[in-house]
Amino acid sequence: MNGERQNIKLLDKPALEEVFRQMGQPAFRAKQVWDWLWNKGAESFEDMTNLPKSLRQILAERFYIPQASFTETRKSADGTLKNAVLLPDGMLVESVLIPDKKRVTACISAQVGCSLDCRFCATARLKRVRNLTYDEIVDQVKEAEAQSRENYGRPLTNIVFMGMGEPLLNYDNVRKAIEIITSPDGLGYSPRRITVSTAGIPKMIKRLADEWPRVKLAVSLHSAIDDTRTRLMPVNARTGGLRALTEALEYWYRKTKDPVTFEYILFKGINDDERHAKALIKLARRIPSKVNLIEYNPADSFDEFRSPDRESTERFRQRLKDAGIVATVRRSRGQDIEAACGQLAARYEDAEGLPKIPLKKISPFKGAKTS
Repeated sequence: MNGERQNIKLLDKPALEEVFRQMGQPAFRAKQVWDWLWNKGAESFEDMTNLPKSLRQILAERFYIPQASFTETRKSADGTLKNAVLLPDGMLVESVLIPDKKRVTACISAQVGCSLDCRFCATARLKRVRNLTYDEIVDQVKEAEAQSRENYGRPLTNIVFMGMGEPLLNYDNVRKAIEIITSPDGLGYSPRRITVSTAGIPKMIKRLADEWPRVKLAVSLHSAIDDTRTRLMPVNARTGGLRALTEALEYWYRKTKDPVTFEYILFKGINDDERHAKALIKLARRIPSKVNLIEYNPADSFDEFRSPDRESTERFRQRLKDAGIVATVRRSRGQDIEAACGQLAARYEDAEGLPKIPLKKISPFKGAKTS
């Protein structure tokens, strides 16, 4: 469709400056184009009205400006919005906008599909088709900002990489997106309002610590016992288990002095007993952290899993609190539109009625108590 033209959004500042230098154009032209791309939301070179018309024509012959955009929105009874995000190649991912009293949070995706096989997650049923490019990630944030102002009358305040895919398995694009999102001449968001959530990829956690862009880190833990965690999240065994993850998180804290958030979905009869509470307390004492206890959100036909009742959940939280662990219960938002944690599945079809993202087979969880 674009022939030999190049995606201009994939040029960083030095590369963009070099393009204009080779064209015999003054350096400030690169700054003008950068501003149009990342601040003013230009969708074509014709929009760049402070550039000479002849230059706009040359740019249009050499480059194109792709856009990822929200094409379908569902609204939850609690005000949460779930969006289908149409990517330039026709693929779709999902993004969620979550309002509360003090903030509006955008939950954005990093991959089309997912390469992990978490037994309880609808996204894990999707094959990983490709990584999102960093401009597609930034476009999600820009769309969420506009949607927040339109629907809630206030700006976006927080960004979480908790949508489809594993952000640390698309590290370079996520890192570059964060750079643009937080840059004063990019979108200008505070890095302290950005959270990268990972299933736990030790070597990439260390790399993020080394390059620390001052974002927060959340780890989808769900069990501090290796056997249980591996059955829930097979990636645990492939990456060295809790020993390797713990070592990486200790490294993270040594380098950044920034506490970790452990995300812990409670599954009835699986990870909500005294043995699992003790293991979680031991880990949380070892690594400066807080714990978010999360209600399980039913996804697809995962009948192996149940959420404990609220009394049991509170009892588990109190057990952590009594041990000196900061623990809160995070109530799920957007369950009625399948926008809650673990429910994003991008169930969209192409013109021939085939799923845009192919499904993969996930082995069932073994050992669940369904009674």
